[in-house]
Amino acid sequence: MPPADARTAPPAAFRTGGDSEDTLELRLPDEFVAMYADDLLDRIGDWGSSLTPAGSFQLVPVEVERDLPLIGRWINDPTVATFWDLAGTECVTEAHLRSQLDGDGRSVPCLGVLEGTPMSYWEIYRADLDPLALHYPARPHDTGVHLLLGGVADRGRGLGSILLRAVADLVLDHRPACARVVAEPDLRNTPSVSAFLTAGFRFSAELDLPAKRAALMVRDRGVRDAL
Repeated sequence: MPPADARTAPPAAFRTGGDSEDTLELRLPDEFVAMYADDLLDRIGDWGSSLTPAGSFQLVPVEVERDLPLIGRWINDPTVATFWDLAGTECVTEAHLRSQLDGDGRSVPCLGVLEGTPMSYWEIYRADLDPLALHYPARPHDTGVHLLLGGVADRGRGLGSILLRAVADLVLDHRPACARVVAEPDLRNTPSVSAFLTAGFRFSAELDLPAKRAALMVRDRGVRDAL
């Protein structure tokens, strides 16, 4: 499925980031990190699985030694590479992963495991602590998502919407302080926007981000049961 920084992408990879103002270029004050250690995203590794129409799904935090070859292969898929801007050797992928894993905890890279098979790459991040918050009225604990579907066979058949809904529900179930899950796909990327809408997100606003004009998509806790 197309990433947020896609221009006119087919449904290949979502990424709701990729701007020059990157989460990973900033660091929170050490005293803040110390106060909220392990709590910035409420221990994603403990969230467990979710039953979806496509099967049992779980977010598993990335381990570089285990997952680098697989994620590197996905990142270098020609369609995905066009939009994620991370194509290259495994060193490029490793640097991207470690910048999160060795960072202050605002962004956690994960494998999406469906029925026991790793098939997608996710980044779950604190949107309220991200440069994105400079571009919209962020609320405390807003949580953002980036998604990349790895296999060609998993693209273009509605699976992205299913998983976006499942992950949004996991966030809201396990982050009680979070009232909204947000994303910012490229406004011109109709398949991305459509997938978010199908997953229960609403179109909130158009954003002028450094690298694109984006659609701010929001999944609200208060209306989730009605969707």
